[in-house]
Amino acid sequence: MFERICLTWQAGRAMVTYQIDANERLIRTQCAGHVTLAEVVAHFQQLAADPACPNFLDVLLDLRTIDALPHSGQLEAVTRAVRKVQSKVRFGRLAIVVERDAVFGVFRMFEVMAQDYFAAIRVFRAAADAEAWLASQRLPAK
Repeated sequence: MFERICLTWQAGRAMVTYQIDANERLIRTQCAGHVTLAEVVAHFQQLAADPACPNFLDVLLDLRTIDALPHSGQLEAVTRAVRKVQSKVRFGRLAIVVERDAVFGVFRMFEVMAQDYFAAIRVFRAAADAEAWLASQRLPAK
């Protein structure tokens, strides 16, 4: 299994990291601390420039330790960032893992905003449930 781990941004307590599993065609992205819109956009730019990034990925997005809630304008900007990288990488399913109720609600809104850029989007409260959903959606190996 080939994996690529990249640190997009880290200072103090905030960070965005990702790990690509090329065999599973899965990117695991974790955001922690007070992540800003600029850091999220930079993450997508770095991903698009990453030579190890395949042209199609499912996404496991772990937001359990973020400190700040994005507002709707920021979610729209993230959706634009996703659209901009589609010439390099297209996304299949997106599983978002959260713990707090407010974060759950915000990312249910994101489901609607970003539905044109993913095959399916679901928000989960447990990482195991998110992983199981992604695995159940994968086509069997030929």
